[in-house]
Amino acid sequence: MSTVRGAGVVVTGAGGGIGAALARRFAAEGARVVVNDIDAAKAGAVAAEIGGTAVPGDASGIVDAARDALGGTVDVYCANAGLGSGGDAFADEDVWASAWDVNVMAHVRASRALLPDWLERGSGTFVSTVSAAGLLTMIGAAPYSVTKHGALAYAEWLSLTYRHRGLKVHAICPQGVRTDMLAATGSAGDIVLKPTAIEPEDVADALFDAMAEDRFLVLPHPEVAGYYRARAAETDKWLGGMNHLQRKWEEVSR
Repeated sequence: MSTVRGAGVVVTGAGGGIGAALARRFAAEGARVVVNDIDAAKAGAVAAEIGGTAVPGDASGIVDAARDALGGTVDVYCANAGLGSGGDAFADEDVWASAWDVNVMAHVRASRALLPDWLERGSGTFVSTVSAAGLLTMIGAAPYSVTKHGALAYAEWLSLTYRHRGLKVHAICPQGVRTDMLAATGSAGDIVLKPTAIEPEDVADALFDAMAEDRFLVLPHPEVAGYYRARAAETDKWLGGMNHLQRKWEEVSR
C-alpha cells in the first residue's frame, strides 16, 4: 500500500506492547483502526486514545465484528496477538495446544475469513507478528519457538500462494522488545533478549518501512538477517552457539 490513509485496519493483541504501537502508528497515518484485545478494558483504552473502535475478545473470531465496525471492509489485518509460552519438550499438553491455537491457528482462521473478499477485489494486507524465534529459536521456550516457526511458515505460504492476486504479506520478526512479554521471559530473556531490546514503536517503524518497500521480512533488529544466514549456511556451528547459550542459562538458573 502506498498509503494507509482511510484504510480499514485491524490489530489484534493491541491492548499494549507491539500491538498498541501498531494501532497508534496506523491511526497517526490516517487509518481507521479496530483495536482488539482479550482484555476489553485495555482495548477500550487504546481505542479511545487513538480515535479507533474497540472490538475485544478472542482474536480467532473477531473478523466479522471488525469488518462491521469498519463499514464492511478490512484492508489490513495485523495478526499480532501471541502467547509467549515457555517450557521444554515436557511442557503440559494444554500449554502446547494453547500456543498452537493462538500463535498459528488464529492466523489461519483470520485469513480464511478475509481471503475471499481480498482475492475478489485483488488487494489486501496480512501482517503476522512472528518474532525472531520463528526465524531462529529461543532457549527455554519450546512451545513458543515451535509455534512461531509455524506462524512464519504460514505467512510464507500465504505470500507465495496469493501474491500474484494482490495479497501483500509482512512477517515481523523482532528479538527483544520492551513489553510485558519480555519481562515474563525471566533469566532466559535476560541473557538473549534484553541486551538489545528495543521499544514497541521501533517495531511499528520497521513495519512501515517494509510496507513502503513491499518487503516480506520485517527485521527491527537488522542483525537477525545475519543470524538467519548463518543458521542456513552453517547449521551445526549455529546450533553449537545456541547450545552454549542454553548451558549458560542452565548455570544461571541453578
